[in-house]
Amino acid sequence: MLAWEYPPRVIGGLAPAVAGLSGALVRSGHDVAVLTLHEPTVDDDAVLDGVRVLRAKTDLPWLPPDDFVAQMASANHHMVQLTALLEGWIPDVVHAHDWLVAWAGDTLKTLWNVPLIATIHATEKGRNHGFIPAGQPAAINAVEWWLTYQARHVIACSHFMVNEVLDAFGPPPNKVHMVPNGVDADAWAPPDPPPPRGEHGPLVVSWGRVQYEKGFQTLLDATARIRWDIPGLHVVIAGRGSHLDALRQQADHLGLHGVVTFAGFVPDEELRDLLHRCSSAVIPSLYEPFGMVALEALAAGAPVIASTAGGLGEVLRDTGAAALYEPGDVDGLADVLRRVLTDPATSASLREAAPALLARYTWDAIAAQTLPLYEEALRG
Repeated sequence: MLAWEYPPRVIGGLAPAVAGLSGALVRSGHDVAVLTLHEPTVDDDAVLDGVRVLRAKTDLPWLPPDDFVAQMASANHHMVQLTALLEGWIPDVVHAHDWLVAWAGDTLKTLWNVPLIATIHATEKGRNHGFIPAGQPAAINAVEWWLTYQARHVIACSHFMVNEVLDAFGPPPNKVHMVPNGVDADAWAPPDPPPPRGEHGPLVVSWGRVQYEKGFQTLLDATARIRWDIPGLHVVIAGRGSHLDALRQQADHLGLHGVVTFAGFVPDEELRDLLHRCSSAVIPSLYEPFGMVALEALAAGAPVIASTAGGLGEVLRDTGAAALYEPGDVDGLADVLRRVLTDPATSASLREAAPALLARYTWDAIAAQTLPLYEEALRG
């Protein structure tokens, strides 16, 4: 496995996805080594839940600070160097997760003469709403195309993403396969007994990378419309990203001081505690390849409100486990927020439907869907 992030280094949903799949493959009797990035809080060579994890220190020679793609290409050399620590162990398959590790994946495929599998977790075209601006986005798009071309099989986490990969890169349709992400429900489950929800007033939690496509601006607009209807309302938005300053300015303009808190980066333990105590967890994405955060919130027992963007709609629609609205629809989000926060029966109904949905997304089940692609690649 090649991944630019791996717990405890977590930037988005990629890290828990790679960790969940790797651990499930080990439980099913396979040997897994993960090559990833240095994280100062852990050893650079360790075995975690049966997975050998090797971490590269990507100290680079001088490169233009604005040339992110060049920096990634250079850093991939350090990842390849980690294979010396494997002391002759050669895998049957190399599995690269997203464009950031494309160069290392292609190099190791050639050195070891084994098939390359690529998972595309999101695309630059999707992040830019169907357009490819010149400069860095165009360069990233080119690397994504090259990775899908070099791979024997391409995995996407939803039918939405399968169509996006086919549209963006034009591979043969039988080369792209839908395998969803999963969730470690036990890791997110509330303690026994669970803490009271909304003990100090209605608490809404939303979290993730703070980018425009995550839709937090929709949540702010909806909060402004219902704040006077929901006494004591408090909204926490957790995470870091390039859109944070714009959101703060929007909150000031809407007069949401004291109603909305921007918590910045929140460690997993604190995030889980928030989800165990909140009145609702909101996933307001405008673009979402899968929506692992929704599964995490459901596992935490939170009443979930989500947009139907991309993979979120596929996972949640017609399950009764989440209150849904159309992406970017401020009135729609305000309506479901008001209903979930004021009607205990609605909140209870959402939570009662969650276990049946979560049972379909265990990592063991996802590993069982991934293994046949490895086996087919080995036969090819």
